[in-house]
Amino acid sequence: MNTAAKLGSYVLGLAVVFGGALGAGKVVGPVGTPPAEAHAAMTAPTKETAGSVGHGGHATQQAKSDTPGGLQVSENGYTLNPLTPTITPGEPADFRFSVTGPDGRPVTDFQVEHDKKLHFIVVSRDLETFQHLHPEMAPDGVWSVKLKLPDAGPYRAFADFAPTGGSALTLGADLAAAGDYAPRPLRAASRTATVDGYEVTLDGDLIPGRASKLTLKVSKDGKPVTDLQPYLGAYGHLVALRARDLAYLHVHPDGEPGDGRTKAGPEIVFYAEVPSIGDYRLFLDFQHGGEVRTADFTVGVGDRPAVPSDAPSGHGDDGDHGH
Repeated sequence: MNTAAKLGSYVLGLAVVFGGALGAGKVVGPVGTPPAEAHAAMTAPTKETAGSVGHGGHATQQAKSDTPGGLQVSENGYTLNPLTPTITPGEPADFRFSVTGPDGRPVTDFQVEHDKKLHFIVVSRDLETFQHLHPEMAPDGVWSVKLKLPDAGPYRAFADFAPTGGSALTLGADLAAAGDYAPRPLRAASRTATVDGYEVTLDGDLIPGRASKLTLKVSKDGKPVTDLQPYLGAYGHLVALRARDLAYLHVHPDGEPGDGRTKAGPEIVFYAEVPSIGDYRLFLDFQHGGEVRTADFTVGVGDRPAVPSDAPSGHGDDGDHGH
């Protein structure tokens, strides 16, 4: 977990809000996934191509679905299978999982997307914590990664991958850390994030059903950062989750390092599409000075604004992030 990337309470978004907020109580086991309502599939189009998801700009396409990514544990015959039943809050665990294919066997052949065969995201259900992890796969198809859930409560894990010869998929499964749990409210809307002396600003508006340009500008100590370092083959990675139901969208920038046209900052440009109005949470990973940091934003889409910026967030600036 990258403690330098701590930003504060988290709530995510890039799509419309669904599902009810979880109430205070005691978590004693896995938490069920809220039923997904019929919505257009979330996509992550580049400027030139709409509909590509997972890792934008690649030929792999998300299968058409009425359900946004990450809401299902199974899709197109592929299933995400957590194999570690118990996680103690605050203690590192060797978390294991597999992805089984249509034949019921663990998948061992994946396409490499942005330097990895599979990207693994873990967030708390109240969107207070965010971790972007990179597990290792054994020859038998079982993945493992060191995972620390900081607090008791329900969490959601996402596996973002493309099986060789198949479509890009994002599958989601519920995790739980047992103990007393009181969910925290959605973070206030903001177009500026600060982390370790860096300031990241967000420009652009998300419009339901249309590819929208988002520009994120990175500066440090008031000066533009023009020497961002590639991280997993890009100058930035953007993950967005819809508040409450945590529908998932993972986009990558327009252009890539070494293509002759993409500058190493201060601006990172993304193109993303959301299906409808709502509150959204965005997480940007970027690397500079040999360290990956995470900037986060809460935005509203359409005529449903996000939590006003002067509303109390209920938490401090100690959100948890990992890479």
